[in-house]
Amino acid sequence: MDDFLTRQPVTRAVSLALRDACDPRARSDFLFLEAWEMRRPSDLAATLRASQIRRANPGLAAAIERELKAANDTSRVKC
Repeated sequence: MDDFLTRQPVTRAVSLALRDACDPRARSDFLFLEAWEMRRPSDLAATLRASQIRRANPGLAAAIERELKAANDTSRVKC
């Protein structure tokens, strides 16, 4: 996936979470989770890491899912 130390967040949920994150590992975890939610790779190690982060941050995981679903639904609207 991406280099999580330089990557910028895509969702507002992660942007807000990063403002409160003092630990660089938390920043990496939040960005990793966001990237995983966007692509859902089949790699077992990535899935296990995402699962742990989701369990530790259920509100953030739900907010990321909502935002990505809303963005996906909006992109499917036909004029």
